[in-house]
Amino acid sequence: METITQKRPAVVVAENEVLARTVAAEIANLIQARNAAGLSTVLGLATGKTPILLYQELIRLAQQRTLDFSRVVTFNLDEYYPLESDSPQSYHYFMYKHLFSHIPIAATHTHVPDGTLARADIASYCAEYEQKIRQAGGITIQILGIGENGHIGFNEPGAERESRTRLVTLSDTTRRNAADDFGGETNVPREALTMGIATILEAQKVVLLASGARKARAVQQALAGPVSADVPASYLSLHPNATVYLDPAAASQRR
Repeated sequence: METITQKRPAVVVAENEVLARTVAAEIANLIQARNAAGLSTVLGLATGKTPILLYQELIRLAQQRTLDFSRVVTFNLDEYYPLESDSPQSYHYFMYKHLFSHIPIAATHTHVPDGTLARADIASYCAEYEQKIRQAGGITIQILGIGENGHIGFNEPGAERESRTRLVTLSDTTRRNAADDFGGETNVPREALTMGIATILEAQKVVLLASGARKARAVQQALAGPVSADVPASYLSLHPNATVYLDPAAASQRR
């Protein structure tokens, strides 16, 4: 591992498998320590290609019976709107395919924003989502990815520091990047539900994972640029306990 010394440091890991094992071990140690103390662990979860290896490693640890998920509660960052939960493009589907169906976690302990809501119910639902996070004790560790435009969750450029869980309009960049999953850009939903920046920053610890050259520019802007709504990931510099893990390609534009 190599530590980048710049305005906001990051850790570069040569192989994504090593990155996944490193972060999974950190999460596992946290869960085990809190289990031993009789405390729940609240995980904020992300979707996308980069977290899949992380979830595979957590599954491996659970299946070896070295990791007890009985006290774990999860909250996902976001979901497309409108979208049925059983759609292969939905984040409900993603999470059950890549994690929830493989670990011993109670369905009542997992939370993914509901993309099937009536529009009139969205505001109250989002307020309730925030309340559930607070009732669970707040997020212990939040996993994040980063979009090519610097978004975290679906907090697109322009997202305010004080934002909370809400309905947002997706940027053209985000929809274009999701086009392959939906069989064309015209099929990508134009909106999504997402946790807000303020919600993310209230997590006790934040871990951002980025891999691939397509993320390099956004990573550089988030790490070395000013804190700005133009690059929502830059808000992470305001967090006292945030770590950024990169593969060499994602770190390629660092200075």
